[in-house]
Amino acid sequence: MHDLTGFQRDILYVIAGLEEPHGLAIKDKLEDYYEGEIHHGRLYPNLDTLVEKGLVEKGEIDQRTNSYTLTRRGRRELEARRKWEHEYVGLDEETTEAVEAE
Repeated sequence: MHDLTGFQRDILYVIAGLEEPHGLAIKDKLEDYYEGEIHHGRLYPNLDTLVEKGLVEKGEIDQRTNSYTLTRRGRRELEARRKWEHEYVGLDEETTEAVEAE
């Protein structure tokens, strides 16, 4: 996970949180988070990199739409990252609720 960009990590988080992750759904969620347009030329090469690294599996929904799911390794890496973040950030539930309420 240390060799991923922040954008690639964000893609993993989005994939983990979507019920049926496909390119446009991932793009929409990232655009919500980044509050701006995510170009295909940025998204799809990064998805391909995550596939090449064995963190994401690419499937086909139809001839125009690909699905993306975390591999077991991808889930392990994401969980390890979350534990590492928690070690340093250590937000408790009360703090998290206050931040979300803002």
